[in-house]
Amino acid sequence: MNRVALLIGGNQGDRQALIQQATALIQERIGTVAAASRIYETAPWGTFDSPQPNFFNRGLLVETTLTAHEVLRAALAIEAELGRVRKAGSRLYSGRPMDIDLIFYNDEVIETPELTIPHPRMHQRQFVLEPLAEIMPEYRHPVLHKTVHELLTTL
Repeated sequence: MNRVALLIGGNQGDRQALIQQATALIQERIGTVAAASRIYETAPWGTFDSPQPNFFNRGLLVETTLTAHEVLRAALAIEAELGRVRKAGSRLYSGRPMDIDLIFYNDEVIETPELTIPHPRMHQRQFVLEPLAEIMPEYRHPVLHKTVHELLTTL
């Protein structure tokens, strides 16, 4: 059984309902949700194409038989089903009803054109680290060799 850490969130539409729908669809299509953080409300991070409302985010630890690339494909399909439209070629962030990021997959380091695991900027983002520290504080980053809790406290 594989263990994947996901961060789900969005800032458009009924944010609470979309988080609940995404969690249910992940449980149905990706695997058993072994742990879920509370929902965090955070300010937008990065350079956006327009002013944005706050995001709701939740960390999930999922047990799955899928490969990392199969998880990615399922996550992208769930995003699209919940209204996510990706803008090709834009360097700016934009609002979205749902975003599903793969943060960790077991203890693996994966670098392909489609997928980089661990998520390359997760250690710089409090909105990622807080939910993950709630559900998996002692998980050790396979590249940085620090626990999620240590990454959060040194941010």
